[in-house]
Amino acid sequence: MTTREIAGKNVQVNEEGYMTVPGEWSQEIAVELGKEEGIPELTSGHWKIIEFCRLNAETTGNAPTLRQITIGSGVSTKELFTLFPKGPAKKVARISGLGKPEGCV
Repeated sequence: MTTREIAGKNVQVNEEGYMTVPGEWSQEIAVELGKEEGIPELTSGHWKIIEFCRLNAETTGNAPTLRQITIGSGVSTKELFTLFPKGPAKKVARISGLGKPEGCV
């Protein structure tokens, strides 16, 4: 584990850049991580997915998979890829301050 400063706050991250302490997450951190992931602005559509993922992780203890996100949030796979291009489950997990979803290589 290592410490990294994001949005003026020191947070714990793993070697892949995923936050390891979900309680350290904030919306300001999400905005900065979104920019790093190539998403210049988080819209209401992004926040709907982020909030779903954080609530799901509180219940299950893990970041949700792509299938869990689409089923649980009601957002289609196509829309999810539009909001979070090239690996939406990984991107949304990282932006949401969660670990890498299980099953993602």
